[in-house]
Amino acid sequence: MEFAFTDEQAMIAETVRGFFAENATSERTRKAMAADGIDRELWSSFATELGLAGIGLPEEHGGAGLGMVEMALVAEAAGAQVAALPLLGHVMIGQAIARGGSEAQKAEWLPRLAAGELIATAAWAPQLAVEDGRISGTFPFLPHGASADLLLVHSGSDAWIVDLKGAGVSVQAHVTMDQTRPFATATLDGAQGEQLADGDAAIAGALAAGWICLAAEALGGAQATLDRTVAYSKERVQFGRQIGSFQAYKHRLADMMIEIEQARSAVYWAACAVDEGSDEAQVALHSAKAFCADTYFMCAGNMIQLHGGIGFTWEHDAHLFFKRARSIQTLLGDGQWHREQVASAVLGAAA
Repeated sequence: MEFAFTDEQAMIAETVRGFFAENATSERTRKAMAADGIDRELWSSFATELGLAGIGLPEEHGGAGLGMVEMALVAEAAGAQVAALPLLGHVMIGQAIARGGSEAQKAEWLPRLAAGELIATAAWAPQLAVEDGRISGTFPFLPHGASADLLLVHSGSDAWIVDLKGAGVSVQAHVTMDQTRPFATATLDGAQGEQLADGDAAIAGALAAGWICLAAEALGGAQATLDRTVAYSKERVQFGRQIGSFQAYKHRLADMMIEIEQARSAVYWAACAVDEGSDEAQVALHSAKAFCADTYFMCAGNMIQLHGGIGFTWEHDAHLFFKRARSIQTLLGDGQWHREQVASAVLGAAA
């Protein structure tokens, strides 16, 4: 199989890379980290000027009518700058409604999501109780949960949207390692939930979008750590020569490059498989999330070590990549869990 981006996809990739490189600066990201982890100006430009908040949503409801490949291009570019955006929850709830919502629910929520009017978050494997449409339970590790307007929860084959600003809801923000994607815990006590029409489709759509988003972010971040480390290796001189000329240093960079190229294949295999409704989609999704997260963590660690003393300082951006990489490893299932899903699927197909 030979995969190549279309002219339109290549244009999207070039546009979003330029947008994030220009606007998601270290200064702005650190300012957002000191607040609620969201660069509001960046989010507004992302949604209104470029229309990227609707990248994977249907045109009839204000979206761009594009697929997971295009969404992955956006997430990759955002990840390369460790952008402080609530992208993960946004794409998850958007796909949940687009794939599992009724026509009335799509008409109500999707235009507002496409316009960037709402901040969303989603609960992973929640424990909840539902009685007459009212939901009770505690939901930890919600990305950007303290700033979110909407929460997506599920139980079995059912999925609900909950207004986090409504009655029966309390939210506790946490100080977390990755301050560009801070977590919160939401406690619901009989909060009103809106059940989506097709829970199975909603859950499947949300998880696929979430895993692709995280894998693509990891790819972008890993590539950025390599690019920045290569640039540093040409600037830093030790013993009268560029440190990048030392063989051991080259070996580490080569290891990073090899892993990144495999991660790139994994991301776009998963995105294509979902867009095309392939039977390989689940294996591709689990593979991409596990492999890309591990690759990013390895590359971010190498970035710190290969920058020497400066790589360990707060002033240098290396720690932003390392913290994001560590967070991605555990979000929406860790690598061990995803590899178990791949093994189960392969063994099941062979039986």
